[in-house]
Amino acid sequence: MSDTRKLTKMALLVALTCVSAYISFPIPFSPAMVMATTLVLCLIGFLLPPKEAFITICVYLLLGIIGVPVFSGGTSGLGKILGPAGGYYISYPIAYTILSMLKGKTPSFFSYFWRSAVITIPITYIFGMIGGMIVTNIGLEAAIAGYVLPFIPGDLIKCGIAAWLGMKAVKLNI
Repeated sequence: MSDTRKLTKMALLVALTCVSAYISFPIPFSPAMVMATTLVLCLIGFLLPPKEAFITICVYLLLGIIGVPVFSGGTSGLGKILGPAGGYYISYPIAYTILSMLKGKTPSFFSYFWRSAVITIPITYIFGMIGGMIVTNIGLEAAIAGYVLPFIPGDLIKCGIAAWLGMKAVKLNI
């Protein structure tokens, strides 16, 4: 694949990640929001090799840190990374790069689904929970209740949608 095509693909995925942050809504009992970004991050893991996936996600995070409103609900700034939901953001380059490394050689819905669910969800939740515990000074039970349990059903659905889209895109050589 040409360098121009790689960079274009990475740029489009950064843009899609930025736009997906606007598809979000709060949950009353959690400081974190449900957002479509994790679906797009799974696509990044499926469509890019690990190094490119890592760079793409870091570019997205850097855009938000410098003030471009690309975080959940159109927010931005370093305060978002250092805030109650910051652990989730910090987990992204790790979780989705690992997904890219371990996505397998043959695209299939089942393979992509279980890999995204087993790899990205635990890593993201652990970082999100630890970040929330540090920033808000809550205990483990409260962190699980506020940072993990409300998001499991939606994240499994997003993993399924991303698996289907990723499988189709890889087979079409997008």
